[in-house]
Amino acid sequence: MGERRFGADVGVEELVGALDEDGYAVVEGLLDDDQVAAKRDELARLAATTPLGRNDFEGFRTHRVYALFAKSRAYDDLALHPLLLGVVEQVLGPHHQLSAPVGLYLAPGETKQFLHYDDHVYPLPVPHSQVVFNSMWPLCDYTTGNGTTRVVPGSHRWTARRSPTEDEAISIEMPAGAALLYNGNLWHGSGANDSDQPRLGILMEYVVSWLRPQETHLLAVPPDVVRDLPPRLQELLGYNIFPPFLGYVDGRHPKRTLG
Repeated sequence: MGERRFGADVGVEELVGALDEDGYAVVEGLLDDDQVAAKRDELARLAATTPLGRNDFEGFRTHRVYALFAKSRAYDDLALHPLLLGVVEQVLGPHHQLSAPVGLYLAPGETKQFLHYDDHVYPLPVPHSQVVFNSMWPLCDYTTGNGTTRVVPGSHRWTARRSPTEDEAISIEMPAGAALLYNGNLWHGSGANDSDQPRLGILMEYVVSWLRPQETHLLAVPPDVVRDLPPRLQELLGYNIFPPFLGYVDGRHPKRTLG
């Protein structure tokens, strides 16, 4: 299994093949320099009023910006990126929604995050079909020195729960404007930021719409904000139905509550 790295012209099917084999893929060149700079400045602004993490997972020197779509319009295009959504639809199926969109600002001195996998929060038997899919969007160059994501290639195929060793993990260095796509059952974790600069990025995590998302967007993002969002983003924030009727409000489609 070699490192999975592609250009922005890659097709959905090729990415899905790489994800099936190794559990992750890097796509470079999805954002230009101006887009990266604007999103980085906005995340720095949001992080300045966001408290530091409260535990080893969040990171005691990391500002995690939750309720991202209630606070900024700078990242709507990432959630709706056609290549990302094309992959999500192939991996999770047509009925999915956002689970945990988060802005990440790792200050210098942040320590290494323990290895974990994202769908562990759901008490499902192993193995099971893919129910979570994640993407990391670096807003600066991600290097081993500033704490880039480590992944354990192929760990999404493990048929029994076991914890990997650090020797099994590899660091995924990538330039700003790229995206790291990975399955929800792939073991991974951020590295330590041993540099003198913050490491900034955006997580866009998706989940099948028959499972509860990690963040309750229906409460986190006020309806007055949701009303002005693109219809597809409204659906991704929970204003959707899993057929035949899971998610209704007073017997009707939840979008009706937006008027």
